[in-house]
Amino acid sequence: MPKLITSTNLSIAAKNAARCKQQGIILPTIRQQMHPETIPADIQAKLKPIGLWDVNPLNLFRITWKNDINTGLFGKPNYFEIPSSVSGVKARIIGLVGKYFPTGAHKVGAAYGCLAPRLVSGSFDPDIHKAVWPSTGNYCRGGAFDCALLNCPAVAILPEEMSQERFTWLKEIGAEVFATPGCESNVKEIYDKCAELRLDPHNIILNQFDEFGNPFWHYHVTGNSVQEVFELVRSKNSRLSGYVSATGSAGTIAAGDFLKTLHPLMKTTASEAFECPTLLNNGFGGHRIEGIGDKHIPWVHNVRNTDAVAAIRDEDCMRLLRLFNDPAGLAYLSKEGVDAKSVENLSLLGISSIGNLLSAIKMAKYFEYNEDDIIFTMFTDSAEMYLSRIDEQNAEKGAYTEFQAALDREAAIKAQYTDNFLELSYQDKKRIHNLKYYTWVEQQGKTYEEINAQWEPQYWVETFENNLDELDKAIEAFNAM
Repeated sequence: MPKLITSTNLSIAAKNAARCKQQGIILPTIRQQMHPETIPADIQAKLKPIGLWDVNPLNLFRITWKNDINTGLFGKPNYFEIPSSVSGVKARIIGLVGKYFPTGAHKVGAAYGCLAPRLVSGSFDPDIHKAVWPSTGNYCRGGAFDCALLNCPAVAILPEEMSQERFTWLKEIGAEVFATPGCESNVKEIYDKCAELRLDPHNIILNQFDEFGNPFWHYHVTGNSVQEVFELVRSKNSRLSGYVSATGSAGTIAAGDFLKTLHPLMKTTASEAFECPTLLNNGFGGHRIEGIGDKHIPWVHNVRNTDAVAAIRDEDCMRLLRLFNDPAGLAYLSKEGVDAKSVENLSLLGISSIGNLLSAIKMAKYFEYNEDDIIFTMFTDSAEMYLSRIDEQNAEKGAYTEFQAALDREAAIKAQYTDNFLELSYQDKKRIHNLKYYTWVEQQGKTYEEINAQWEPQYWVETFENNLDELDKAIEAFNAM
């Protein structure tokens, strides 16, 4: 079983603890990020006047789905239900909202899940090490933010074709930035840069694609938040029938593993780009759904728990990005009967969030879900991260009109059906799992024995369930040093 804390250097851990205490840094436990209402009252009182994005170590306690932007404290998880007037399906589609995390995206949680175990165990020394964050989008932003809060040096690696907003923000927060060739599909180039940086022992690579702290955080924090929302919105006959997540680093999709412990009949659908159908068709290519790296299967993906794959055309996502954010598009949706609150909330969906929505629509149609079926998905970040992409679309295609809005709704939503959707058989899952061999065993030094061990369900049960107490106790001991 993989352990989040693999070794302990007590002298470095003690030095890290003293450094944190000197700077007024307290590390939240994973359970406090799951249940922020349990955070001590004195910390909550200090948090209230601090801005969500402020570089203040107390914002580590805001790495949760439950930030209340009105009070500055905590409430129910942030979520948004897509009305059927938008989705066109009977099933209820609900997304957790990532905008209200520090940095405006939920990846800051996965980054914390990777960094905290190293900090408290003494395997990372901020005085001599740099934390290297390989990413296709928001993970390196989250890692850089966590490092800024902890006063640790950060290095961000991301493809050069990602949105300008990402690069601007990373430089502003003080991260060292490497832009690798290509788009979000070019993960190999990211790994190559990691291999280069790894030659310097001062660089600690926190690779979200093989760091179990990534899915571990989502299993507990995201999974529990989805379940909490389900209890809030369910009716007498409601079923939690589906969970949809882009695979990307295979962190967020691990929430589906947790949900299956409570809803064994639930199905998990992996969302990916049609232009790079890695799971669907062992394919390759480039696409514009930013933040979902592909062309390989992440080491931390429990493929056996993925029940279906949906591939979404990137053009459909770009169409809806304009429809959901341009005044002409919003006016058209209002005219078509979408309620005012939903119209206002559509800007909460970034490009990959839109991809998740369209995959949920495919899933609802394929399994013929009705009003009693609820599909949960992730609105990982908001349109705020992609305003430059909207400007590019406007420059390329001209001003947006009601006529174009009608066309985009018809083409990208109403015409979304069950093509490029595959319900996975046992052998399909085994085929996808075996793709890990080429990346991880042949290229990245993993073992044949472990890739076989990963096929067994108990491997993942132990990884997700058995590390929680150990990590939280280690964090508490660290804070008490």
